[in-house]
This record gives sequence, C-alpha cells and structure tokens, in this order.
Amino acid sequence: MTVSAVMGVDSSTQSCKVEIREAESGLLLGSGSAPHPPAFPPSSEQHPDDWVGAFVAAARQALASCEQRPDVRAISVAAQCHGLVLLDGRGDVLRPAKLWNDTTGAPNLARLVERIGARRWVMRIGTLPTAAFTIAKLAWVAEHEPGLLDQVATVLLPHDYLTYWLTGQRVTDRSDASGTGYFDATDGRWIPSYLDLAAGDRDWAAKLPTVLGPADVAGTVLPFPASELGIGADVLVGAGGGDQHAAYLGLGLSDGDQYFSIGTSGVVATSSRGPVFDTTGAVDGVADMTGGYLPLMSTLNAARVVDRAAVLLGTDLAGISELALAAGPTQGPVLVPFLDGERTPDRPDARGAFADLTSHTTRAELARAFVEGPLLSLLSGRDSLLACGVELGGAATAVGGGARSPATLQLLADLLDDEVTLPDVEEATARGACIQAAAVASRTDRAGLVDLAKRWLPDARARVAPRAHGRDLDALRTRWSALAASPILDAGGVR
Repeated sequence: MTVSAVMGVDSSTQSCKVEIREAESGLLLGSGSAPHPPAFPPSSEQHPDDWVGAFVAAARQALASCEQRPDVRAISVAAQCHGLVLLDGRGDVLRPAKLWNDTTGAPNLARLVERIGARRWVMRIGTLPTAAFTIAKLAWVAEHEPGLLDQVATVLLPHDYLTYWLTGQRVTDRSDASGTGYFDATDGRWIPSYLDLAAGDRDWAAKLPTVLGPADVAGTVLPFPASELGIGADVLVGAGGGDQHAAYLGLGLSDGDQYFSIGTSGVVATSSRGPVFDTTGAVDGVADMTGGYLPLMSTLNAARVVDRAAVLLGTDLAGISELALAAGPTQGPVLVPFLDGERTPDRPDARGAFADLTSHTTRAELARAFVEGPLLSLLSGRDSLLACGVELGGAATAVGGGARSPATLQLLADLLDDEVTLPDVEEATARGACIQAAAVASRTDRAGLVDLAKRWLPDARARVAPRAHGRDLDALRTRWSALAASPILDAGGVR
C-alpha cells in the first residue's frame, strides 16, 4: 500500500537533509541526510555537483526509511542563500559556487556601495548588501575571472540550481531573489543595471531566472533525476526558497513572532506584511515565502563558535553546555565572536576578542562567554529590528543545531528575560519545503499555503524560562556593544 507524500529538501552549507511527509497531515514518514564538502571563509566554495550527489543520497536514505511506500507527489527545495552558480549555454556549471560565507568580494562590494549609494540601494531593495550577497561574488568574478563571464548564460542561486537539475527550468522565488542585491521585492523586478555596475554591460535580464510566486509550480521532475532519486514520474516541483525563509514557514510562525536560528550562521527574524528599510544596513528587509516580508539580521559566527570552544577547552559540546550552566553570577568574561570576520556588522576582516579576563576566571566562565557571545550578537540584531519599527511582541522560538544545547536555550531566555520555545522539529527548513510542496501538490494558492503551515504547527519539545541569575544583563549587553564596535577587532588579515 502506498501513501500520498511530499518531499522537502534543505541543502545547507554543511549538508543536505531530506524529509518525506504525508501530503495531507504532514506526518513525518522518513528522513535522510548526506554531508557537503567543508567550506570556510574567506574563500568558501562548493561545486553544485556535490549538492546533487548529497541530495540523491539523502533522498534515497529518506525513502528507504519509510515504513510505507510513499507516492511522492511534489518536491520543494530550500537552500543556503546568496551563493553564485554560473551556467553556460548547455546548462553546465562553469566554476564552483561561491557561498554566502565567502568574503572575498568585500572590496568589490565596497566599491559598488560607493557607486550606487548606500541609502539609494537600501530604499530600492530593502537591504544594504554585504560581501555575503550574490552581487559581490559576481563582481569578484568579473575582476578576477573576466573571461568566464563571456561563457555565462544563466546566473542562479543554490536552490535554483537544484530546481533546475530537477526540472530543467531556470526559475527562482521571491524570498531567495531578495538576497541577491539586484532584486526589488516590492515591485517584483530584477535590477539589471546594478549588474552592469558590478560586472559590466551585458544582457543580464536574459541570464536571470523567472521569479515564481509562493505556491507556483516550477515544473515536473525530469526522467533522469526521477530515476536517480528513486521516485515516480510527473512529480511536481515548487518554487523553493531560502533556508531561513523556509524554516520560518515550517514552524508556522506569524508576524511579530521572534525567530532565532543558531546554526552555521545566526539569524534573528520575524515576518511582516509591509517592507522594511534600514539605512544603517543592520537589517535585511528580504521577502518571505508567503508573499510578505521577513526582516532579519544575520551573523556569520554562531554554532561554530561553540564548536571551537570545545576544542580550546578540551571537552565536547555537552561539556561546554554543562560548564556554561555551572558558571556563577559573575559579569564576565565577555566574548565578541567575530572569529571568521562578520557579516553584521559588515566587518569581513574582524577577529574575535575576549575581554574582562582576570586571574580568577574559570573554565565555566569561559564556556559561558563562548555560548553567550553569538547570542549577544543576535540580541544586537533584535535591537536593530526594533529600531526599524518592527513588531516583536510574539513568542521566542529557537531552532538550529546550536539550539539543541541546554546552555544556549537557558542563556537566551536569560538575555531576553522571557520564555524560549524549542519546537519538536528536527529540520525546520526541510519541513517548510514540505509545506510548500504540499501546497503545490494540492494546487492551492498563497492563502492556502499559509493555512497549511498553521495546520502543520509543531508541538513544543521544550520551554525554557529565564532564571533568577543575579547578573546585570543590561550592563553585560552595554559592555558587549562597546567592545563589538571597537576598531581594534579589525585585524587587517593578521591571523
């Protein structure tokens, strides 16, 4: 006996995760994962062929784990944002993709900001791009590999490429397009003139994918990928989206809810019906996957900071969590976690720094600072959202690999002085992709997509309340902010 199902894909920096869910109820039927090659700043690249290989392996693993044979009716792909994929006229990949955390285009981006104007750019697209954005990577290619551009027929994002591999269609969605630096989400239009400034005068409009709506069909799975994945014919494919956008959808969150993602990157976000424009550059006023907006602040350094702490303190992640929770009511030490440079604030050459160490500093206090540093970055982003007039009165939800740490949840609740919920969701992004796929399978519209996300609302795995901890957290945040603004962190490439 078969069961009608959908497949959701999360192609992240570190791995590909696939979920298969019952198309009507959202019940999880099976899941799988496969790693991507490691990639680190400043030159962070992966070949799209590796994404395809991981996708196939994860999908086959997910199908094999299902107790009932799933009849997959639709697929949607969500993936890491901002990456640059260049195809030639035959549809072949021309070079490894530059990823979101590739910071080599920072000088090119700085020159573009001077030419376009920071305020003008923000007011056009809702965001002041950083080196993370696709346009910076294209500008880098134009400077360092100019001959390559003569061969470029198509410019895609990572999730676009996997959708292209599935369907042969050159399409994208509004959420991921809004993180390129050359898409106006309010008007729904590409801005080819910005690409002229970044990489020279060309017919850029002909090289860019079609932007689909939230519940639009991108196409059907071609015979070869269907055979590779182990699924049947005539499977529909959704428009897909960015990873954080899909995660927000997957959790069924509403306007004003506080979303904290603690993974390779750190993100604080909420959704809104109207656009947000932050001329300081701290808030990205990007689109969401439901036709609205997802104003967010994203950091480069999140869970990897705690990974590094485990190495330096000679323990594992569980040990770091235990140590951090055992720290007493002391104020310091304080960590500014810009270990690999930083995206927000836009300081690609910055380095991390400890402050307020004393001869009495303990391993527990150091562990707490390692966990707390990335959270203080996110709290700074939350302040920026509030300064833009964004409503943040809803509940706080934490997701991502870093949110599995009891210390991370507790310290976040302490810093917010509010309850934090950990949803009972293994992969929020893949879940969000499943919701879009289910909407596509049922041929519903945007409103139906939103209703479906509400019906699939996950339970809470844990709710963590703030402690009576005895620390002056307002003073801690003030101290952190002063340290984070210090020019001494900009090491100029000295390691």
